[in-house]
Amino acid sequence: MQYIPNILFIIALAAGIGYFTKNIRKVIRNIRLGKDVDRSDNKAERFKNMAMIALGQSKMVRRPVAGILHIVVYLGFIIINLEVLEIIIDGIFGTHRIFAFLGGFYDFLIASFEILAFLVLVGVILFWIRRNVIKLKRFWNPEMKGWPKNDGNLILYFEMVLMTLFLVMNASDLQLQELGADHYVKAGAYPISQFISPLFNGMSEGSLLLVERGAWWLHILGILVFLNYLYFSKHLHILLAFPNTYYGDLKPKGEFDNLDAVTKEVMLMMDPDADPFAAPAEDQSEAEPEKFGASDVVDLNWAQLLNAYTCTECGRCTSECPANQTGKKLSPRKIMMDTRDRLKEVGDNIDKNGSFVDDGKQLLNDYITPEELWACTSCNACVEACPISISPLSIIMDMRRYLVMEQSAAPTELNNMMSNIENNGAPWPFNQMDRLNWSKE
Repeated sequence: MQYIPNILFIIALAAGIGYFTKNIRKVIRNIRLGKDVDRSDNKAERFKNMAMIALGQSKMVRRPVAGILHIVVYLGFIIINLEVLEIIIDGIFGTHRIFAFLGGFYDFLIASFEILAFLVLVGVILFWIRRNVIKLKRFWNPEMKGWPKNDGNLILYFEMVLMTLFLVMNASDLQLQELGADHYVKAGAYPISQFISPLFNGMSEGSLLLVERGAWWLHILGILVFLNYLYFSKHLHILLAFPNTYYGDLKPKGEFDNLDAVTKEVMLMMDPDADPFAAPAEDQSEAEPEKFGASDVVDLNWAQLLNAYTCTECGRCTSECPANQTGKKLSPRKIMMDTRDRLKEVGDNIDKNGSFVDDGKQLLNDYITPEELWACTSCNACVEACPISISPLSIIMDMRRYLVMEQSAAPTELNNMMSNIENNGAPWPFNQMDRLNWSKE
């Protein structure tokens, strides 16, 4: 009977980690549905970006209030969960505070964890107030209704409960240490929970054991639930921010990729010695040219799909977008959310059927409208604002490329401009001979 708690713990741990692993494999599979793109260059610069942006939060602190709170909550939550290692060992082997032999260093660790837990609790409450009491505009955009809004709050409640359970566990443990309860050796320093501990004064040892064990179990089970909740939440960025910043595009902002097929065609047209009809017969019979641009998620590259999964829905991109500020329909955050939602839909389709079965939907029109795409000024404000190197603009431009090159569906003004460039060598509707008339005035 004494081993039943250990067995139950091992089962819960295996189930939690197993389900998490299964879902992460789905995420990786879905990201790999994208086209290949080489992001293996400049490893030193990539590691630097990951260290500065993902770990160092360098872009978060550009907005000091939110940035500092985020650093406290993020680092605090990660560091506190180092104690999970001790909880796992204790849970498997039936020990209690197995690292207590570290003495003064252990006291320092527990004290640090407690202070951080308190700061995380304060930070999370302030985040909740910003969202629900102050109601910052970027958290109340149309795309944030329903699940995105609930998800943002739910993760805050999760963290409040986990931090509270951690402090209650320590406070009741402290009482049991003072009572000299069996198995509860004096270990650790408790600068925060010592103020909670008096709430348990007068309780019997059995009741304290019930409180301490209850908080212990709920804390570790809560962490496992939190871990698996990440797959369904925008907070998957806790894990994906690191690869996303590493594989970020290092090209200068505003530089776009040229399509190989178009480049070859242009080079052929510009070569006075080229004979377009002299190509070998085998080249004439090549497969149909690759699709221009993107109309669905599988037309995007894997780095763009990683971007979509990593989006934090913080809304900094949308709040900086000049099109959005002037009332246009475009929201860069919605572009990323729509891409992720469509990618999950495609992934669910594959899970259900074994391979993708045409569902009559695509990212263009069913999720993102041409009106949104053409509202973009391609100014890169959204890319610059993103705290974890996401590029909504790259998706917008690939989808616009599809509209222009596959469907000839550019706005009238743009079609007129391109016709003028083709016929007159300039965007304006003037004969080439008249192009410099303005200078005579």
